[in-house]
Amino acid sequence: MPGVTPKQSDTYFCMSMRLPVDEEAFVIDFKPRASMDTVHHMLLFGCNMPSSTGSYWFCDEGTCTDKANILYAWARNAPPTRLPKGVGFRVGGETGSKYFVLQVHYGDISAFRDNHKDCSGVSLHLTRLPQPLIAGMYLMMSVDTVIPPGEKVVNSDISCHYKMYPMHVFAYRVHTHHLGKVVSGYRVRNGQWTLIGRQSPQLPQAFYPVEHPVDVSFGDILAARCVFTGEGRTEATHIGGTSSDEMCNLYIMYYMEAKHAVSFMTCTQNVAADMFRTIPPEANIPIPVKSDMMMMHAHHKETENKDNTALLQQPKREEEEVLDQDFHIEEALDWPGVYLLPGQVSGVALDPHNNLVIFHRGDHVWDGNSFDSEFVYQQRGLGPIEEDTILVVDPNNAAVLQSSGKNLFYLPHGLSVDKDGNYWVTDVALHQVFKLDPNSKEGPLLILGRSMQPGSDQNHFCQPTDVAVDPATGAVYVSDGYCNSRIVQFSPSGKFITQWGEESSGRNPQPGQFSVPHSLALVPHVGQLCVADRENGRIQCFKTDTKEFVREIKHASFGRNVFAISYVPGLLFAVNGKPYFGDQQPLQGFVMNFSSGEIMDVFKPVRKHFDMPHDIVASEDGTVYIGDAHSNTVWKFTLTEKMEHRSVKKAGIEVQEVKEAEAIVETKMDNKPTSSELQKMREKQKLITEPGSGVSVVLITTLLVIPVVVLLAIAIFIRWKKSRAFGDSEHKLETSSGRVLGRFRGKGSGGLNLGNFFASRKGYSRKGFDRLSTEGSDQEKEEDDGSESEEEYSAPLPAPAPSTS
Repeated sequence: MPGVTPKQSDTYFCMSMRLPVDEEAFVIDFKPRASMDTVHHMLLFGCNMPSSTGSYWFCDEGTCTDKANILYAWARNAPPTRLPKGVGFRVGGETGSKYFVLQVHYGDISAFRDNHKDCSGVSLHLTRLPQPLIAGMYLMMSVDTVIPPGEKVVNSDISCHYKMYPMHVFAYRVHTHHLGKVVSGYRVRNGQWTLIGRQSPQLPQAFYPVEHPVDVSFGDILAARCVFTGEGRTEATHIGGTSSDEMCNLYIMYYMEAKHAVSFMTCTQNVAADMFRTIPPEANIPIPVKSDMMMMHAHHKETENKDNTALLQQPKREEEEVLDQDFHIEEALDWPGVYLLPGQVSGVALDPHNNLVIFHRGDHVWDGNSFDSEFVYQQRGLGPIEEDTILVVDPNNAAVLQSSGKNLFYLPHGLSVDKDGNYWVTDVALHQVFKLDPNSKEGPLLILGRSMQPGSDQNHFCQPTDVAVDPATGAVYVSDGYCNSRIVQFSPSGKFITQWGEESSGRNPQPGQFSVPHSLALVPHVGQLCVADRENGRIQCFKTDTKEFVREIKHASFGRNVFAISYVPGLLFAVNGKPYFGDQQPLQGFVMNFSSGEIMDVFKPVRKHFDMPHDIVASEDGTVYIGDAHSNTVWKFTLTEKMEHRSVKKAGIEVQEVKEAEAIVETKMDNKPTSSELQKMREKQKLITEPGSGVSVVLITTLLVIPVVVLLAIAIFIRWKKSRAFGDSEHKLETSSGRVLGRFRGKGSGGLNLGNFFASRKGYSRKGFDRLSTEGSDQEKEEDDGSESEEEYSAPLPAPAPSTS
C-alpha cells in the first residue's frame, strides 16, 4: 500500500498496478510483505480493468470492473507459497489479466493509534517463459450457514459435482473467523473420501501443500466441512464480512494442462448433503492450537467488545448492501438462444435434465383490449394459440429438443417444473392452472379453476400468475394474481387447503399484503415460500407450515417492481421492472444472499436489452435464464470469476521478472487519485527499491541504467550524424530520442504498480457479495414504458399504471 492509515476497523483498501509487459507472462512465485499485527489478510487478483484509477481506494467501490481471478491470499503471518516447477498463473497477452489488484483488510486498527503509515504488499516473480501447466483457484464457500448462540458444535458443509477437465491439487488454504475450529476438504470418488487438506483456521492462513497429490476428474465430488462453535455468543452468527460474522472458505490451488486450463472456479452449494453421513471422523475433530500461534485475538476482542454494541446499533448504509463475492453473473455471449424469438416469453424453468423450458404466447399478446373491467377475456374469438407454446431447449446450443402446448392456451403466464418433470402452468385468460405431463398427449393431468371465469373463492382464480410445488410434500402453491391478492395452497391432488394474503393499500404495505403476487420460489430446507410482491417492489417470505410471515427483502435498487424470483441453495435471484418516468433504478437482475437478503451482484445483458424481463430461473451451477415478455427474448447468463471486494489496500507490490536479467522493482503510488494516464506515466518514471533490499538492488538498477545510457548515446549520435548528412532539424532529433526513451520506460516500468496484488482478503462486508467475492471471500465486514403492449395490468389500475406482462 502507498502509505495508508486506516481510521476504522474492518477497513478494506484496494490498489492496482498494470503488468510491466504486454505479452503473455506467468507468475511463478509470491512473497508476502505484511504482518498480522497490522494486516488481517491480503488478496491478490488479476483483471483487465481496476475499479478505480486512484493510487488506492476503498474496496466498497469494487475491485475490478470486469471479471477478476484470485491469484493469491495471505493472512496470519503465513509463509510464502511455492508453485511446483513448470506451473504458473497466466497473465498478460490476449487472454490474461492486464492488471494486478491488491486488496488489504485492516481488521483491528489498534496498531494504528500512532497514525503511522502502512506499506504492506506482496512481491511477485514473473517470467515470459511459457509454462506447460497453468495454475488456478477453486473456491469452496458457504453462504447460508447460521451458528446458533451457545451451540457447542455446528457443521457447515459444501459439495459440488466436478464437471471440467482433470485438475491436480497441490495446495490448499482454509479460512474462517473466530468461531472456526477445523476446516477439511475432500475429493469423493465412487463413495471413497480422499483428503485434500485439513487445518485449523486459527493457524497462519497460508496455502499449505497437500500431503499427497490429489487429482480431480469429471464426475468426482468436491466436499468441504467447517466445524464451528457458538459458545460465547449471545446472538446467532451468520456468514458475512465483519469480524463478528463468520466465514467458511476452502481455497484449492490446482494446475491443469495449458490447453484446458480454467483459472477460477467456485462451489457455494451442498448438492450431496446425505453424503456427509460418511465423512471421515477426522473432519469433526478440532485441531489443537497453541496460544502463541494464534493471531491477534486478544487485542482484537478487546476492541470488538468495546465497539460491538455500537456497531450493531448502527443502521446499514445503502451502499453496504453488497458483499464481496467470488463470482459475477454475465451474459453468455456465445449462446444462440437469444435469437430464438418465440412469442411473448412469460415463463422459464429448468427440467430435471437441466434443459431450459420456455412458455410463450405465440401470436397472442396481452394488451389493453384483452380484458374488460370485470377481468373477463375479450378476445376469445381468436381461439387458442395454434402453435406449440412450450419449448424444451438445449442449454448449450439452444436447439429445440421438444415442443408441446398447441391449441391449449390463450394467454400463457407462469411456468414451473416439479421434481418429477411435470409442467405446472397458468393462463391468465382462462383463469386456470394446469399440470401437464411433458411426455403425454392425453391432455392435462390436473386443472384448477374454471375456464374463462374469474373469481376469488376456492374454485376460481383471477389471472393466476405462478405455481410452486413442494418437492417433499407435493403441496401446490398458486399466486393469485392480478385481480386477487392471495396465495392459495392445494394438496397434490388439487384439493383446496388454505389461502392467505390481502390487497395492500397505501405506500407502506404490511406483511401479508400484496399488490400483484407475481412469482414464487420455494426454499425447502428452511420450509419457506418467497413471493415476488411485484407492485410493492419487494419479496416476502412465509413459513410453509404456519403461513407465518418471516421477513421482507426490499432494496432501493429494486425500484418500484420485483417481477420474478428464483432460488438455488444459498442464493436468491430476482429481476425488477422498468422504472417509472423520473426513476433512476435500471432494469437488471440481482443475486442475493438468501440468509441475509443482501445483494451480492447485479447483471444485465450485452446483446439487446431488457424491456420487460418477466421470469427468471437459476441452476445450482450459477447459470441463469431470463425471459422477456416485450422483446420476446430469452437470455442466458453464466457464472464468471469477477470478484468485487469491498476493501483492498495497495501494498508495496514487487515484481521480479525471472526470465531475463531481472531486477526487483517495487512501485508506490501517490495517495491522491490520479487519472489512469497520469498514473501510468508516474509508474514509468519511478523505480523504487524495496526497503531493506540494500546494495544488491542498487547494483542491479545501476546495471540496468548503463545499457539505457549507452542506447541513448548511440541513438543521439546516429541522429546527429544523419542531421549533418541530410539536414534533419533539431526538433526531429529531440522527438526521436524522446520516442526511444519512452519505449524503454514503457517496457521497464510501465504498470509495475503491483501494490494491490496482495489484498487483505479476509472480510466480507454486509453489502452484498462484494465482500464474499474474494474469500467468499475472506473479507470480514462486512413508470411505465408506454409501449403498445399493456399486458399484465393489475386491477384496479394505479396511477401511473404498472407494466403489463
